[in-house]
Order: sequence, then C-alpha cells, then structure tokens
Amino acid sequence: MAYETSNSPKCLVVGIGSGPSIWVYTDGDAHADVDAAGYFTNAGKLGMKVGDIVYVQNTTGYTTTLHSVSAVSNGAATISAAVLA
Repeated sequence: MAYETSNSPKCLVVGIGSGPSIWVYTDGDAHADVDAAGYFTNAGKLGMKVGDIVYVQNTTGYTTTLHSVSAVSNGAATISAAVLA
C-alpha cells in the first residue's frame, strides 16, 4: 500500500533541545514498505528530523518495529531498517 498523508505519524514526545522526538505510525503497510526511501512524503511539514525515533505498528501483521529517521530530503523522510520491538 502507499502512504496517505491523511494517516500521518503522530508525535508522542517532542525532543528537547537537540534531543530526538518520538513518533508512532499505525498502518497496514509492512515495515519493509515503510522504511523505503522517502516513504513519509510530508515529514518536513510534520516536523520530523534526522535522529527522531519512529515506532511503526502494523495493523495487519500485528507487529511493532523501531526505526530512526535517517534522512529528510525535499520534505520527505527516510527511516532506518526495522528493529523488532
């Protein structure tokens, strides 16, 4: 499935100073899809930054994976490969 900006990641904790923010994203997409380059197309608008932490909850496979934002380019974010949480 493709990313829909109407179902954006939600910021749970805003980072203080240069510390990372913590985000959660709940969707049916597999973690291998979510960690594709530029998946979060509106990340810049949301305030995501490199080093932020992203929990991805898969609603079809019932898994949760842990990622970090590795790049934000032209407003789109790429997250690291999944670490099972």
